[in-house]
Amino acid sequence: MMNKYLSVSPEIEKALAEGRPVVALESTILSHGMPYPENVEFSHKVEEIVRGEGAVPATTAIIGGKLKVGLTAEELEIMCRADGVGKVSRRDVAVYLATGRTGATTVATTMMLAEMAGIQVFATGGIGGVHRGAETTMDISADLQELANTRVAVVCAGAKSLLDIPKTLEYLETMGVPVLGMGTEDFPAFYCRRSGCKADARIDTPAEMAAILRTKWDLGLKGGVVIGNPIPEEYELDYDEMEAVINRALDAAKAEGIHGKDTTPFLLAHIKDYTDGVSFASNLQLAYNNARVASRIAIELAKLG
Repeated sequence: MMNKYLSVSPEIEKALAEGRPVVALESTILSHGMPYPENVEFSHKVEEIVRGEGAVPATTAIIGGKLKVGLTAEELEIMCRADGVGKVSRRDVAVYLATGRTGATTVATTMMLAEMAGIQVFATGGIGGVHRGAETTMDISADLQELANTRVAVVCAGAKSLLDIPKTLEYLETMGVPVLGMGTEDFPAFYCRRSGCKADARIDTPAEMAAILRTKWDLGLKGGVVIGNPIPEEYELDYDEMEAVINRALDAAKAEGIHGKDTTPFLLAHIKDYTDGVSFASNLQLAYNNARVASRIAIELAKLG
């Protein structure tokens, strides 16, 4: 389908035409999840990891009235400096395109762009979900609706641990989204390898995971797949300690009247401060690990044609 707003880099366009593996990457983690210049180093490192595994990285963003799939070094710098860069979910896309504003893609918008370009695997840190207290605030991430409708597999370290994970998984079940554990029966909780909730199934190899993805989409079933890939053990943080930190950050958000799409960046920044930067280091490592695993799955998926 022709899309005058979509701009795919020549390298990625060629790789997709040749049936080679491509992994989508978001830009909100750069513009709203990390400070400058650490985010510049991260952006190059995560792309290097994807290339090192044998896949092609496709970082996404909205720049100059275009949905960009694959960024130049200069465009990555723009996203990392984050001067006037907004956080863009599905509802915001038309506004940013029509007005020429620069926007960072969330999980939801990265899925949109990936599907438009023909990319089937996406690596991120953690998905959004049902926020704690959502029964009164109705604060539920648009990521979940995107997963229900958009045919992209999302490799993540589970849902961000600041969310209500049981309710998030209930929502995904209702929407028919498979939640699969990569080498684990337990659904991971971002900084922690276990959330106390079970994944729908444990899958032990990238080849088996790719076969499941191909089967789902060959059947014509709509929507994506959540692939929970636990943080490496050496970077895992203590669950009880993190719960205490998260509750402290939630209290701070409530006191300052933070809500909506500003909530997650606010909480992550405070969690970083409260843990003296340890959570930030873990965040980097889980994102790198997700990029590795996503690349391996994309390679196996490409073999299936």
